[in-house]
Amino acid sequence: MQLVLQTESWPFRDPFRITDFVFTEAQVLVATLRDGDFSGRGEANGVYYHDETPKHMVDQIEAVRDRIEAGIDREALRGLLPPGGARNALDCALWDLEARRSGCPAWKSANVHQPVPLRTTFTIGADTPEHMAAVARGYAHARAIKLKLTHDDAAACVGAVRAARPDVWIGVDANQGFTRRSLEDVLPSLIEARVALIEQPLPRGEDGGLAGLRSPIPLAADESVQSLPDIEGLATYYDLINIKLDKCGGLTEGLLMEQEARRHGLRVMVGCMNGTSLAMAPAFVLAQRCDFVDLDAPTFLARERQLGAGYADGNIWCPEAVWGGAE
Repeated sequence: MQLVLQTESWPFRDPFRITDFVFTEAQVLVATLRDGDFSGRGEANGVYYHDETPKHMVDQIEAVRDRIEAGIDREALRGLLPPGGARNALDCALWDLEARRSGCPAWKSANVHQPVPLRTTFTIGADTPEHMAAVARGYAHARAIKLKLTHDDAAACVGAVRAARPDVWIGVDANQGFTRRSLEDVLPSLIEARVALIEQPLPRGEDGGLAGLRSPIPLAADESVQSLPDIEGLATYYDLINIKLDKCGGLTEGLLMEQEARRHGLRVMVGCMNGTSLAMAPAFVLAQRCDFVDLDAPTFLARERQLGAGYADGNIWCPEAVWGGAE
């Protein structure tokens, strides 16, 4: 087996802001595994708050290149590399290679029903209430919108977006930006605006601060749930988890996390870091099992891959030809 690593930069159309970060481009690693006449690819952006960069991911993989090129399966890969972007790129490349080599598409090997278009959220970066409302109006096709919030003007931002789009499902994502007190302060405004989901309100590791909170709006764990072992301790505080392949280390782990979440009575969301459709496609397979889908990252790019996901009528659709299809 031959391994090829490439780093790529995909500029955004406009800067995108969340709590404590502003993104202007998606820097990704593409891993390609070649076996005779067949090859498979996987893309990873890494986890920005763990300081994962393409160089960091390349260094991780180069340290175990010999093991990989000697031939490795997905379960062995889970023991070779920790959760994160490096393992995600390789895991997804293995899925893609297996599909093309076997003639069996990845969704079928994953025991997922034949994929169908799914409603996805379209995300609005943190900004002024007026700007966020204008972006919401520009999302004329969207049936679900997710707002990135900071503690500044959160109520005003949500109210402005709801006024601009009274018809859509709205979720909010604090990206660890609230305290218990600030969450309690803004909660009445979120309820009034018919917000349907609050994602990661408190910093990772401070989940106990949600104990006893009476929220009629479901709470989702994102940064607090990185991989499979994290799930058990979160069911007390959250109603659902957000699985991202860059966090957990690939589709293999993501599928296991979905099963474990159900075992604990949690609903499941699939999300993404920055990236192109090559990163969305394996997540789209997992999305077929999920309650909520947030796979809009390619819509922020100034340009996309020639063959990519489709976005129409508020849905995402990833053809098999993008990734995971049989030859």
